[in-house]
Amino acid sequence: MLILDEKEIMSFYNMSHCIRDIGSMLKQKAQGSIISPPRTVIESKETNGSALYMPNLDTYEKVMSMKAVTIFPDNPSVGKSTTQGVLLLSDAEDGTHLALLNASYLTRLRTGAISGLATDLLAQRDAQTLLAIGTGGMAFEQVLAVLEVRPISRIMLFNPTTDKAYAFMQKLRDFGIDPEIEVEVHTDVNAVVPQAEIICCSTRSSTPVFKGEDIRPGTHVNGVGSYLPEMREVDFEFIQRADKIVIDDFDGATHEAGELIHANEQDGWSYSDLHGELMDMVNGKVEGRQSEEEVTFFKSVGAAYFDSAAAIGVYKEAKKENRGTSVEI
Repeated sequence: MLILDEKEIMSFYNMSHCIRDIGSMLKQKAQGSIISPPRTVIESKETNGSALYMPNLDTYEKVMSMKAVTIFPDNPSVGKSTTQGVLLLSDAEDGTHLALLNASYLTRLRTGAISGLATDLLAQRDAQTLLAIGTGGMAFEQVLAVLEVRPISRIMLFNPTTDKAYAFMQKLRDFGIDPEIEVEVHTDVNAVVPQAEIICCSTRSSTPVFKGEDIRPGTHVNGVGSYLPEMREVDFEFIQRADKIVIDDFDGATHEAGELIHANEQDGWSYSDLHGELMDMVNGKVEGRQSEEEVTFFKSVGAAYFDSAAAIGVYKEAKKENRGTSVEI
């Protein structure tokens, strides 16, 4: 069995790899090759944390996976990561355990890659202005994914704690994004929302993080931070304004996407108004953006088959490049 830690995975597997692998997996999923039972979520309210357990079987690749990830937003205050996870890959034909991977980076990367695929299909082709609302653990790969698919020239950052936004800006520079890209920290989200062509929301907020009325025509929004029924990153007005709402996974979104659950309980919107799943767009079953004026929303809560696609991609690259530590179990 191969053991792969986060640092090593990051050294050879990046956003472009992950977008490619998830796109390929979604084409196979349309053929019925994925079996993904509902994930189990355990909340630890006393410690403001959550644990998620996510199994998957890919009959095309003949690989089973199980990811266990914990999300503890207060961890940075004691020097620990918000998101921590491991993922076990097993051979679906004989049960041999193939690899144990650190899944914290993979979780962030696959979430970014999913948004990247959606952004490529839903955002205006020449969109250049990105607003990141929330600069926590999941936000960095959201920005990298948008940079992968659109010619961004200006990145606006908003976080309730301004110091974290400035640290995020420095992290982008240290990573090596194009130095020609303007990166700005803002303290008034209402002032910058109307300027954005793409917005990425990566918060655990229980109340909307911007006003739907402030969105300019043609804007695309990715929402990835809220993953429990009581969480809401966008308001009902925005849901009503959106011409197309696309989700990553129907079962997950209808059980865990708080903003959609809330909207479904109001008059004037229901799940039947959804445009489709990301898989539907990738495979051409439904259209992506069709006009410059459309307001579009991609809502992601995650699903085990996305993690599996990324992990299989890592495993293949590791075998090809002779990476990882081999152990007997």
